[in-house]
Order: sequence, then structure tokens, then C-alpha cells
Amino acid sequence: MESIKLKEFIRFGIVGCVATIIHYAIYLLLNLWLNTTIAYSIGYLVSFIGNFYFSNRYTFRTKPSFKKSLGFGLSHIINYLLQVGLLYAFITLGVKEQYAPIPVYAIAVPVNFFLVRYALKCSPGQTYSE
Repeated sequence: MESIKLKEFIRFGIVGCVATIIHYAIYLLLNLWLNTTIAYSIGYLVSFIGNFYFSNRYTFRTKPSFKKSLGFGLSHIINYLLQVGLLYAFITLGVKEQYAPIPVYAIAVPVNFFLVRYALKCSPGQTYSE
């Protein structure tokens, strides 16, 4: 982690924790009435909107733009598919639906950090370096 600024990683953690808590709370609430995938998806969408804004302004100190929103969106599509796949894998392995998102987050959050960081800080044709 030498090449990653510690402060940036800490800010990512703070924003990510808030987004994850919002996602998880919505998931738990909606899972009482809705299909697991739908409940998970709605929670993800709500947390995604706030996450984009705060990832730009607070975490990476960049200015939101249409181009960055596309990269951010693509990184989150990849992250979402990873999370849903892992969610069902853990449920299939016997983890209760209420707890299955916890190991999912442990795997998906670090992957998401690198995807989002690249999307918000690198211009097309530019390699990431810091």
C-alpha cells in the first residue's frame, strides 16, 4: 500500500462505511417484504448516489463530472455484480441472509477502492501513479 495515500484510504473507509451502513439498513428493512435481490439492489442504488458525491468531494478531492460518473458507474456495476454473486455464494454455503452481506463487503470493498480510485483520478490514456 505504499503507493496509496493513507489519508485517502481512510477517507474512502469513512465514506464506504457510511454507504455500507445505509445499504445494509435498507437491505435488512426491505428484505422483510421484498425478494432478497430486489432489497439488496434498492439499498445499493440509494447508497450509490451518496457515494458518488462524497467519493468525489471528500474522498478523492476531485470535481464530479459526466466522464467521472461513467467511470464510477462502471466500477460500481462491476462491484454490484461481484457483490450479488458473492451474496448468493455465501447464502448457498449456509450463511444466513441477514449475515451474508458482511463477508461480501469484506471482499468487495477493497476491490471497489481500486476501481473507484482509478475511475475518479485517472484520465483516459493516463496510467495511474502516485
